[in-house]
Order: sequence, then structure tokens, then C-alpha cells
Amino acid sequence: MARKTSTPGLPSQRQLRAGEIIRHALAELIAREDFRDPELAGVLVTVGEVRCSPDLKRANIFVTPLGDDTEEGRQKLAAALNRASAFLRGRLGREIELKFTPELHFIADKSYDEATAIDRLLADPRVRRDVEG
Repeated sequence: MARKTSTPGLPSQRQLRAGEIIRHALAELIAREDFRDPELAGVLVTVGEVRCSPDLKRANIFVTPLGDDTEEGRQKLAAALNRASAFLRGRLGREIELKFTPELHFIADKSYDEATAIDRLLADPRVRRDVEG
């Protein structure tokens, strides 16, 4: 009997590997594709992370527009990519070698905001004094 080595709640190596394959392929695909949607035309997109379901049939893709730090810009980009998800899924299926091409669900990536907030906190003189002292 095979022993399960994954930790509950954490992605398996298989999920992580599939997520990276999808992330790289989608980043290239979005960069080179000419979209009809005016909200996607000429927009540079950062694909920060891809989280796959355990069966690899669903992928949550965290995206942010390059150069647009606003929440509104991220939400508009995610909505536009979700409208184009069937098209992107079809193109992605030709690019990757997975048994199934997952359903794509785009989510506005807020991790850059969180990193910026942490940087601001660490730059505060009172915090810096506590960290260094």
C-alpha cells in the first residue's frame, strides 16, 4: 500500500509542478496574443502564481497588470481574462503536456500590495530601531 506523503492543506508536488508549467505557458501566451477585448489589448500582465486543485482540473491564476497598482485595474484585468478564459484554455491545451487542460479562473493578485505594506512597516524608524537593536 502506497504511503501518502503530502501534508493536509498544502499543495502536493504534483500540484506545484503543474502550476508552474501553467504559469510559464500562460505568461508567454498572454504576452504574445492579440486580444479583441479592449481591456486586454496592449496590457502587460504579471502571472504571479497558479494554484491547481488536487485533481488538476481547475487552476486559480493570480494576475496583476504591470504598471497599474490600483485595485480597480487588477479587478478589471481579472474580469477581462475570465471573459477570455475559454479561448486561453484552448490555446493553453496546445502548449502544455498535461492529461487535462484545467478550467482557468483569474483572480486579482493582492500579494504585491501586502509586500509593499510590509516594506513600509520595516522602513518606519521605530520598527527599524527595534529590528536592529
